[in-house]
Amino acid sequence: MILADREIKKALLEKKIVIDPMPDFSEALSACAIDLKLHHEFEVFEHTTIPYFDLHNMKQEDLTKKIRLTGGKPFILQPGEFALASTYEWVELPDDVAGRLEGRSSLARLGIIVHSTAALIHPGMKGRIVLELSNLSQIPVALYPGMRVCALSFETLTSPAEVPYSKQKSAKYFNQKGVMGSKIEKEM
Repeated sequence: MILADREIKKALLEKKIVIDPMPDFSEALSACAIDLKLHHEFEVFEHTTIPYFDLHNMKQEDLTKKIRLTGGKPFILQPGEFALASTYEWVELPDDVAGRLEGRSSLARLGIIVHSTAALIHPGMKGRIVLELSNLSQIPVALYPGMRVCALSFETLTSPAEVPYSKQKSAKYFNQKGVMGSKIEKEM
């Protein structure tokens, strides 16, 4: 069951779900989701220095370049470009609630996608949510740190997860503090 606005507000105020800093309900809370903001760090692929992704031999530092914006500067997402970013807010989910990351319609209408396929936020997850930004339009789009960039809805599980994300041995992204690239090499 998807939580309605009143349940989201109650879960946040009672700290069953943690979002830090707490969003302004008057601007961020909708009928069944809460908007989250864009952080100031980005990661882009160094496509000019690597010929392909070798999943058996990936060194993240060779694949990407980190960009940290200051002074209200925007990140310009070029047409067809892909970049990693994260939410400004730290999110903690209990063992009986899953999150669902969605884009915002206003940005989607400009061609901005905030996740490729990783929309599920597992119960027991703690950290900033990494965003997989893509620009499907033919025009560059300026994205500003601090802008509302995505929405998070919440679903209650039928019972608490037996092994929530925080207790999984394969929890490669637990406690991520910002942009974190793929760790698929840990599966090989």
